[in-house]
Amino acid sequence: MIYFDSAATSFLKPPAVKQAVSEAFDTLGSPGRGGHPLSLAAGRSVFRCRTQLAELFVLDDPARVCFAYNATDALSTAIFGLFAPGDHVITTALEHNSVLRPLFLLQDQGLELTILPADKQGRICYEDFSSALRENTRAVVCTHASNVTGNGLDLARIGAFCQQNGLLFVVDASQSAGVLPINMKEQNISVLCFTGHKGLFGSQGTGGLCVAEGVEIRPLKVGGSGIHSFDRHHPADYPERLEAGTMNATGIAGLSAGLDFIAQTGLDAIREREEALARRFYLGVRNLPGVIVYGDMDAPLRTAVVAMNLAGEDAGAVADALAEDYGICTRAGAHCAPLMHHALGTVEQGIVRFSFSYFNTEDEIDTAIGAIRALIGA
Repeated sequence: MIYFDSAATSFLKPPAVKQAVSEAFDTLGSPGRGGHPLSLAAGRSVFRCRTQLAELFVLDDPARVCFAYNATDALSTAIFGLFAPGDHVITTALEHNSVLRPLFLLQDQGLELTILPADKQGRICYEDFSSALRENTRAVVCTHASNVTGNGLDLARIGAFCQQNGLLFVVDASQSAGVLPINMKEQNISVLCFTGHKGLFGSQGTGGLCVAEGVEIRPLKVGGSGIHSFDRHHPADYPERLEAGTMNATGIAGLSAGLDFIAQTGLDAIREREEALARRFYLGVRNLPGVIVYGDMDAPLRTAVVAMNLAGEDAGAVADALAEDYGICTRAGAHCAPLMHHALGTVEQGIVRFSFSYFNTEDEIDTAIGAIRALIGA
């Protein structure tokens, strides 16, 4: 089997991640829920991971790294905890439903929403941010990189716009964390939402929010906290403020091992390797008859994604043929990003997305190119 669906989840992981999760079952109790050795070990493990994430994303206070179960959970926490009816928020057509649906729900309740359009290559116009600005604009909420095309957004440019206009800046780093450089200070990011199971190489069920100093988010969930048990209200201090209930300590142990791998290998080395593999595949298929590639493949900032179709062929049928006849795993369909498919003109056909990993090989890329050639009879 050849796995080219890393934008969905990092099936290919460093061996240390699996080992860390397995060992956690034998060594970790419930973090913050007791003073015995197993509970204390879990607390230390979780704190280490907070520190690693704060270092990776350049956040001064590890206590403001709040764990969630995935990026969707984190984004809902941020969006519902920051905005209210009467606020105006700017977002883009590149967004995943993890951003769009919370905003649409708030829009039904009185939030004002502007969605910046994307062109036929899935790119936004940065001048549109200024045109969208209103007196009641509260924030920009946007992805760092499209999960459909891999096109990246210039966070420093958007962050500077937000800083100049006194806006919050909420970033969905689902596709970029662990691959593209992120600096919350330099890019003026207020809240960074991430998942652990993609570019960070952790297991599913991990993710979180990094919350800049001075940003206060209303809790989405309250309940068990392990501290202040006699208080009627949930603790107000971070990280407990946004962490209700027992967290996924075993998954966080694996995430910590994934972060170790990134630190040891180097973010640049990972990105360059993945970009080279994506480029090899793109160059091998772009001129084949009937192949349509979407997105700006020459953009300076992008993830290792090649979004493509075969002319006149349903994307799902192509992905099925790749899986059944060649053992190649891809993702076909709408990718939970409806506005991007409207921009690309692929609402009916869908898209076949190839997304590559540091652990893929050149031979696997060449096999995939050969499979596409065979499907079109080239």
